[in-house]
Amino acid sequence: MTAGRFLTGSTMGHVMRMTATGAFGITFVFLVDAANLLWLSQLGQPQLVAAIGFAYAIQFFSVSIAVGLMIAATAVISRSIGQGDREKARRQAGAAIVIAGATLTVVSSLIVLFRHDLIHLAGARGETARLGARYLAMTMFSLIPMSMALICSGTLRADGYGAKAMYITMFAGLVLMVIDPLLIFWMEWALDGAAIGLCLFRLCLLGLAIYFAIYQMKLVARPRLSTLRNVAAPFVAVAIPAIATQMSTPAGNYLLTIVMAQHGDDAVAAWAVVARLTVLVFGGVFALSGAIGGIFGQNYGAGQLDRVRATYRDALVFCAVYTVVAWGALLVATPYVIWAFGLSGQGADVLRAFTLVGVGTFVFIGALFVSNAAFNNLGKPGRSTLLNWLKDGALSWPAAMALAAVFGAPGVIYGQALAGAVMGLVAATWGWFYVKGLRPEDADALDPAPARPYPNPDRHRSR
Repeated sequence: MTAGRFLTGSTMGHVMRMTATGAFGITFVFLVDAANLLWLSQLGQPQLVAAIGFAYAIQFFSVSIAVGLMIAATAVISRSIGQGDREKARRQAGAAIVIAGATLTVVSSLIVLFRHDLIHLAGARGETARLGARYLAMTMFSLIPMSMALICSGTLRADGYGAKAMYITMFAGLVLMVIDPLLIFWMEWALDGAAIGLCLFRLCLLGLAIYFAIYQMKLVARPRLSTLRNVAAPFVAVAIPAIATQMSTPAGNYLLTIVMAQHGDDAVAAWAVVARLTVLVFGGVFALSGAIGGIFGQNYGAGQLDRVRATYRDALVFCAVYTVVAWGALLVATPYVIWAFGLSGQGADVLRAFTLVGVGTFVFIGALFVSNAAFNNLGKPGRSTLLNWLKDGALSWPAAMALAAVFGAPGVIYGQALAGAVMGLVAATWGWFYVKGLRPEDADALDPAPARPYPNPDRHRSR
């Protein structure tokens, strides 16, 4: 049996390498996405930017389901690799792809069917509502191939192939970078061009994912009905709470969008810009959660709990340093971002509130992501669900409502930041005490294996 690649070497080295490759891929994709929004803003129609903001708040639910399925796949596959059972890991990957595709088919169909009601409920009216519903109808079903691609990407990360997972998003992002201005400006399709570009991007994701994970690395076994029955149960056991955890963010974002909509299209347009800046600038923090999942899983499966604790500590340190650097960069860039996106009035105030206050709280929000990865991969996914819903469901909305009554639209940013800071601190503390108290028999009880492989420190495989 071949030892998992995260079982030896510096845990901080693994955290930085996997996060760097993940961050580069994610950041590149969202750089292209932000450019997409920038190009639309140059058309001088705030309704287009606001429409994407409303559509994004709704589509975020489906994206979060896909991400939750990827988290579950990474958790179960990495544990099997840590136990030395690679054939089981391949079967789990194949089953996860089928489950993801089927799940997103149902979810996308429901959202398209009720898109007008959802857009209206979010606060969109008139032409903005019509454009948002049209954008949803054109892009929702492209989430099906994207969800399958995410499973393949998670499978690559579970086995330590961070660079190959990065290539999937990077090469697909390059395609979007080229075709978006052509579709939006040269073809003069505006919002429709942005929607078509997004669909093509997600199809490219699936094609590249199949090539790297299935064809080149052979990490996925052909799914069979008997395999689905045998391996689906442990996958679903992690997937349900992981999806529930991921759903808290779009639910909170949806509620905050409703609050922000009360301050007009300018504020919602700025809210859409903030959403893009968040995922663009904090790609490293978002990638961190997915990157360390495989490191946790392999070492937990192999019973190396000292390395599990070291990974948790190193991830928190990485997150804190990353946030401080990003905060300084955004403070300097604020006036240029306001100018580039043509923000004014309440919109400019919203962006300033984000770069001055909201960004700094990612020290705590990142700590929440780290604890999520720990709980999801170490047998307590329900705790991640509880923590995230407390933040997004119980704290963010009332805090945003109260502070918006005092500060106007920027109060939404302040409320979101306050909730993130409180729950991030709670999550980091709870996660550390849980990781510190882990015992070898906990891993055995979660997913027993006939024997544990002992890592070979002299073995170095190319990445």
